[in-house]
Amino acid sequence: MTTLLAFLFVLGVLIFVHELGHYLMARRQGVRVLTFSLGFGPKILNVRRGDTDYCVSIIPLGGYVKMAGENPEDPRAGQPDEFLSKTKWQRFQILIAGPAMNILLALVVTAVVLMQGTQVPAYDDQPAVIGGLVEGSPAAAAGIQRGDRILSVAGDATPTWADLVLAIGIRPEREVAITLARGAETLAVTVRTGSETQFETGTIGVQPDINPVIVSVVPGSPAEAAGLRVGDVVLAVDGMRTVMPSDLVAATADKAGVPIELTILSDGTERTVRVTPELREGRGMIGISPSVPTVDFQPSPLQAVTMSVDRTIEGSSLIFKTVGHLLSGEASPRQLMGPVAIAQLSGQSAEAGWVPLFALMSIISLNLGILNLLPIPVLDGGHILILALEGIARRDFSIRVKEKMLMAGFVLLFMLMITVIYNDLTRISWIEALMPWRN
Repeated sequence: MTTLLAFLFVLGVLIFVHELGHYLMARRQGVRVLTFSLGFGPKILNVRRGDTDYCVSIIPLGGYVKMAGENPEDPRAGQPDEFLSKTKWQRFQILIAGPAMNILLALVVTAVVLMQGTQVPAYDDQPAVIGGLVEGSPAAAAGIQRGDRILSVAGDATPTWADLVLAIGIRPEREVAITLARGAETLAVTVRTGSETQFETGTIGVQPDINPVIVSVVPGSPAEAAGLRVGDVVLAVDGMRTVMPSDLVAATADKAGVPIELTILSDGTERTVRVTPELREGRGMIGISPSVPTVDFQPSPLQAVTMSVDRTIEGSSLIFKTVGHLLSGEASPRQLMGPVAIAQLSGQSAEAGWVPLFALMSIISLNLGILNLLPIPVLDGGHILILALEGIARRDFSIRVKEKMLMAGFVLLFMLMITVIYNDLTRISWIEALMPWRN
């Protein structure tokens, strides 16, 4: 139920804001609005105010604003309050208002989320220096070593770890060219990326140059008895360096009842601690919760707004770049998500709290706004493209030509919907089990 309610909330807000943009700009330009609908299909709620029917329809995957004289085939009286009676500039403003409202919503919501503050991994904005490699990983197979600094992936600069994770993440199961610095040398290697998680995020098995930090100690546990404290950094277990919290968990899992030696950095002083894991929940545990090093992030309202603008610009650029990678085959269409995946993410975010839910809403709103601007007939960007072409040709296209363009856009959009729905279904284990070609 949480998943359904969260999904309807997120989708409802995004659709409402998008259609509100079209509605407000249409009214501002003096166009008569006949219908403002959230959803498609049969109406389950309808209220009429003036010339406009405000309704909620049964299929929640979209919405529309119907304007008087909107299409050439619509009955027209030549009145000045009809859409096609307006100039191309006025029609352009009405068309672009929907995507613009989604982008504006993303900017505002992001600023609100940022103002709440959070903890972020300390290495996110640090240089992409390799601190460890997963055994048998693509990076290890390609000869990448600890201490190497990755400079670029497939031509995309990776000055920070956040940039590296993103550049690899959008390229699962691909041969990618990686440029790295090793001492004074600059080397080029080719790595076949792997994929992880149900969304097939690209990975090469590299880890940042960090060590796990103890964030809590269980009272009465072996860790407490050994003198371990919150804030201690675990450098190694039995002489083997630990990088991620999972390394520490794995190092103790099969050592129940066997003394182990931890190398600890405590208040700037390195020391050695002996501790014996206890058997709990079927594995060895010493009674600590490890985490990656984090930093507190609490911007002022002005800083939050400035950062929101920067992130919106960066996010928009990334969306266009990802579309380009999809068209070139560099990115995998398996990463595209449809309504089922969005519903799953909405439910997971809602369970974590309103801040993660609103952060997700911001990301989806930006994607919705930008993708609606793509020059694909049927989308707002497609209608804007037709307007632009008519302006260049200095004449309006015939109904037949427009119908062909819109049909081409509909076919493309239909193929995209099939792709994302197929992706969604393959992420549901019991449905994937019914697909023999996936096993």
